Parts: sequence; structure tokens; C-alpha cells
Amino acid sequence: MTSSRQPHILHISGDFPDPIEANKTPVIARLLALTDDQFDHRVISLNRVSPSISDWTKGTVFSQRHAGAIGRQEAFERGVAAEYRAPAKGILHKTALGRLGDWIAQFALTDGKPDLIIGHKLTIEGIAAARAAKALGVPYALSIQGNTDTKILRARPDLNRVFRTVFHDAAVVFPFAPWALDEVEAKLGVRSGPAQILPCPTDLAADLTSIIAPKTSGDSIISLFHLGRHKTKNLSGLGAAMRLLQDQPDIPILHVIGSGTDTELVDCKKAANAANIQFSSPPQRSDLSKHLNTAIGFVMPSLAESFGLVFIEALFAGLPIIYPKGRAVDGYFDDLPFAIPADPRDPADIARAIAHLCRNEARLKAELAQWQNSSQAQAFTESSIAQQFAQGLVQAIAD
Repeated sequence: MTSSRQPHILHISGDFPDPIEANKTPVIARLLALTDDQFDHRVISLNRVSPSISDWTKGTVFSQRHAGAIGRQEAFERGVAAEYRAPAKGILHKTALGRLGDWIAQFALTDGKPDLIIGHKLTIEGIAAARAAKALGVPYALSIQGNTDTKILRARPDLNRVFRTVFHDAAVVFPFAPWALDEVEAKLGVRSGPAQILPCPTDLAADLTSIIAPKTSGDSIISLFHLGRHKTKNLSGLGAAMRLLQDQPDIPILHVIGSGTDTELVDCKKAANAANIQFSSPPQRSDLSKHLNTAIGFVMPSLAESFGLVFIEALFAGLPIIYPKGRAVDGYFDDLPFAIPADPRDPADIARAIAHLCRNEARLKAELAQWQNSSQAQAFTESSIAQQFAQGLVQAIAD
């Protein structure tokens, strides 16, 4: 039971490191840490498990009651990690998340009634958050994570009415990128309520001292990702683009920096299939910005990317970027020449972007240097992100 006088916010997230699964993205955890001085944050960290054969034979999978929705639970410093039962591949999606929402409402009555519930994805946690908030008589907010949310919206048009209600009834929504809000509104209608675009915080963006001025005469192009994710990061498309450029003397080597197993490295070399792509292990985290600063630019034409913190890290390290059109940071850098969109499914377009970057390095880096000292760059620092997040939370609580 919380006794804090700060507003009490209950976060529902399947992407929060916890005792059941520690290797999750730290983005939501960082958002909470940035505003701990203003809010009493509590977390229900979700881990989906498929129902057992016994659950199916007893019929509890189809029950509308919250009993049986949750399996293993483990308390940790931010709240509770919980395994919730839901079939794979979106089977009984609404039913399972409705039961989860009922359980969340019961949990909140013993843990401390929140002033606000946040579901950290519209199409999954949002359904449970909306259900719990209605039962408790409190407002709820949503974060919109473009990759997952737009994929589920495309896959489940039968649930559009549910998604539309969850989306429009939220007090505030926090899209991680402008393109994500655009795509959701194209399917569910334009919101009349507030939407606060919220960049993801990165540990390299604590303040403007993290910024390194661009340096011309770079010696390579760089891409950076874990080798085990090379399919999502579109290494095969990048390799096809580099093959198109391999006979052009003004196009340097592409260095793919990433950790991974020996098997993953072999798979990556096969996927790239280009003599002008080399692979290397990442430097120490503390040296990464300086290492990036030596390159001409950064390229990662991902097939799926909700935000892509690495693009901001590259810009702060003084590198122009090539990002996937309609994904990742699309919408943040419209008409800024140092941020070049490329169609991730068109190797020729990726090749065009790489050639443009290499042949205009000095001009693009001069433009980037000006941006680094602008208020637009400030928006990606932790202090600014904390302010934007806090303002949205206060607005949602007051709804």
C-alpha cells in the first residue's frame, strides 16, 4: 500500500525488465526513472504464458472471470512481475486481456488505488488497462509503440471496434514517433483528446554534453545492431544495396558492428553477401560515440522499428543517418537533410541514399552541427523527455 502524496501511477507493461525475464528493453524503466521525483510509479510487468492442456480441458481459458488469469507472481522493487495466461497467435486476444484487466483492478485495490493507469501498448496492455481503469473509476493513458501496435491493427481488423474505443477513451496517448500516431489514426480515426509525441530516452542523451560535433573525412559507413536480429534490421536488403555500389570508388566499406554468436556471424555474412561489408564486435559502451564519430554516416534500413534509439545516438555522435521510410524516427526530421529516408524494401533506394550521404558528407555534417545546437536536439535529451512525459501524466490525471 502506497502512502506517498505524489500521484500514484500504475504502469502495465510487457516490456519491463523483471525477475521473471530480465532481458527486456529498458525504455519504459528509463521513463519511470526520469520522473521518480514527481510521481509514485508502480509496475505490473507482464510475461505471457500459453495455457496448459489442463486449462483448455477444464474450460478456464474461456472463462470471463479474472480467477485463473494469472499464474506465477514475483514482487520486485517496482511492483510485481506476473505471468498471465493467454493463447499464442492472438487467439482469444480480447478475452484474455479482459480477464487480465479484471485481475489488475483487484490487485490495485490491495496495492493502492492509482490515480492513473498506463497501458504501454494500445493493442495489448491498453485493453487490460482500459478494463481495469473502468472498474476502478480512474483515467488511463496509453503509449503507442508503432511496430507492435500497427502490426496487430493490420492483423486483427475484427477487433477494430475494441481498439477504437481504447484509443479514443484514453486521457492521453504517448506515441513514440509521429508516424505511429499517423498510422493508428488512419485506422481508428483522429483523436479529439491530447497526444504527446514522446521520444524514447537513451542513456547517451542525458544532456547536451553527450553531443559530439561532426568530423568530416570519415573512413566508413556504419550500421549497428545485434547480429541475431539481422533479419529485422534488413541486412539482406543492405547487402543488396552495397552490391549495387561495389564498383563505385567513392563508396567506402560498410562496417556492421554487433555482438552475437559465431553461428549468427556466419548467418550474417551469408545474408549480406557483399564484399564491401565487414563485421566487427562493438567497442565498450563508453567508447561507442567516439567510435561512431569517425564514420561518414549511419545506415539501418530496418523492416520493423518502433523508434530506434540508435538513430539518435548516431546523430548525437555526429553522424548523418539513413533510416527506414515510414518507420523508426520518421516524422521527427522532416526536411532536415542529414536524416535521409529510404524504402527498406527497395535496395536501389537504399543504395541511392548511401551514395547521397557519402557524396555530400561535408554539407550534411555542417547541417547536422547546426541542429545539434538547436532546440530540436534538446527535445531528445533526458531533461526534455522527462518534462514532456510529466506534462502528459499531469494532463491525464486531471482528465
